[in-house]
Amino acid sequence: MSEDKLIRMDMGTMQGVGHESKGDRPILCLGIESSCDETSAAIVDSDRNILSHIIYSQIPEHQKYGGVVPELAARAHILAIDEVIKKTLSGAGKTLEDIDVIAATAGPGLIGGVLIGWMAATGIAQSTGKPLVAVNHLEGHALVPRLHAASASGADGVTNVDFPYLLMLASGGHCQILLVRGVGKYEMIGQTLDDSAGEAFDKVAKMLGLGYPGGPVVDKRAALGNPKAFKFPRPLCDKPGCDFSFSGIKTAARTFLSRISAPYSDEFINDFCASFQAAVVDCIIDRLGNAFKDSRVISAAPKTLVVAGGVAKNSAVRAGMEKLAATYGVVFAAPPMNLCTDNGAMIAWAGIENYKQGKIVTQPVAPRPRWPLTEL
Repeated sequence: MSEDKLIRMDMGTMQGVGHESKGDRPILCLGIESSCDETSAAIVDSDRNILSHIIYSQIPEHQKYGGVVPELAARAHILAIDEVIKKTLSGAGKTLEDIDVIAATAGPGLIGGVLIGWMAATGIAQSTGKPLVAVNHLEGHALVPRLHAASASGADGVTNVDFPYLLMLASGGHCQILLVRGVGKYEMIGQTLDDSAGEAFDKVAKMLGLGYPGGPVVDKRAALGNPKAFKFPRPLCDKPGCDFSFSGIKTAARTFLSRISAPYSDEFINDFCASFQAAVVDCIIDRLGNAFKDSRVISAAPKTLVVAGGVAKNSAVRAGMEKLAATYGVVFAAPPMNLCTDNGAMIAWAGIENYKQGKIVTQPVAPRPRWPLTEL
């Protein structure tokens, strides 16, 4: 693996309340993530400091296919995992002896990749005698705003995200509204009935020939376009409940483009992206508005509205949710852009949160391709 494919993420220091220590120092966790197309590891401490963080992205390998190829992803993880862990330890100036707990994604995800990261973590834990935490990948996303949160504009300094909070978890494979009551305590408020928001963005980008991954480029092109240029449906909007449906918006885009000959002009693409994105964001905000009126949410009285997952990088989603949060008198928070997509830091932090709850592996764990948060 060439050095140029390793991305060093120096997050600096973020001090947190409630000092947790191992003797006279903070708990150190080595977190490993390999559930899709990033091989990542990080060392995080219980004072909310990211000491080292390495991500090896496989995007160049998958771009030619327009999406992630599971077999190629698994092979790339095999080739990268040892070096990523080695460089993570070196970047923090630590050895395995300095680490207090090992954490790794045990699902959900592409099972080939999950197995590789989990086997690496299991081997380290067994050879060193360190405690091991099996992390649900979605819980990594759900808890990472407690490690490091930012405002919609990306500015740091947001008040620490305390339980309970209302979470919009949106990625290429998931789209859920969850009431987060605590570590391992998740209540489903709403979810997609078909496609995820991230999948919809990726599919429309592919239709327009914008490449993979599609979400970031759609967001970029949308900023240059007119969101009212084209009319897209808003499925389920103005209806009771908090569930989503994005397949109709995606189908409308495909139907419209089938009537127009490519290549498309830059102005057309910009306007199309802006209009499509506006429809997706309107659906998200409508459903979240209903969530705030849900009796379970009202009873819990969360003080923070959080977005996490890859779609949390979308500027329009962030801006819309920040405005909605202000409407309901709560704080909006999101991870920094480089902690939205899959990463080892979120797994390390989830490892620390679970370790403090005494949730460590005491018997063999079978990695899972599917593992709903509500089963924790």
